[in-house]
Amino acid sequence: MNPLRLALVVQRCIPGAFEKNLTASLNAVCLAAAKKAQMVVFPEMNLSGYIAGPKIRSIAQPVSAKLIQTLSTAADKFDITILVGMAEAKENQIFATHLVFSPKAPMAKYRKIHMAPNERAYFSPGNEIQIFTNMDLCFGIQLCYDAHFPELSTAMAVQGADIIFIPHASPRGNSKEKYQSWMRHLTARAFDNGVFIAAVNQTGDNTRGLIFPGLALLIGPDGNIISKFIDPNEKIHTVDIDLTALDRVRSHRMRYFLPNRRSDLFGQ
Repeated sequence: MNPLRLALVVQRCIPGAFEKNLTASLNAVCLAAAKKAQMVVFPEMNLSGYIAGPKIRSIAQPVSAKLIQTLSTAADKFDITILVGMAEAKENQIFATHLVFSPKAPMAKYRKIHMAPNERAYFSPGNEIQIFTNMDLCFGIQLCYDAHFPELSTAMAVQGADIIFIPHASPRGNSKEKYQSWMRHLTARAFDNGVFIAAVNQTGDNTRGLIFPGLALLIGPDGNIISKFIDPNEKIHTVDIDLTALDRVRSHRMRYFLPNRRSDLFGQ
């Protein structure tokens, strides 16, 4: 596999300021492309901003034809895959959705499967575990609270994921405290499944009572940290991924665990 240059965007996102957030995201795509990134990943619900309470109904939007056209055009123009998030209004439901725009390809989407307790009254959960393909790379997407359920990462790995992107809208604490929190579970998701984990959070005061600690990191399939940005400032954190690390882990009979799972017991 050829190396992959990834841009993780630590972004301040204001709830309800959809056009402003979109403009900032498009600017970040342009800057990421200038750094020769092949994929750019934004935090959970970066376009709509994040609110867990009833006000989410006032800022959720459908995935419009205009939005699809705008981001598809950007993906084609800069030859870059874009992962962006929003509160998606669909009929009488609201989903925490992440959209995938790859060059010369139709839009794809992932809807958050596990809703946090404070989200359940307002969001509907998605029901599909998906694997996406880009440049011969298979990847999954999880959103924030999803990452606390080990079986979801394993299901994605079994389906062929090489990397799992985990965009967050996770408030509370400072960047160092959030990093310590992530270390309790994200390294395990990578190590147990032999996959890369790339995570990024919103940052700053969202003007609606939530303050997000800026953070971005990449974990290798051996569970070790490859790169991290622990800072409250907005940042396009760029990192080159050596995909041959997958072969080094997966060719080692004592370091790659999935082939030895008792799938006959687990039903998958």
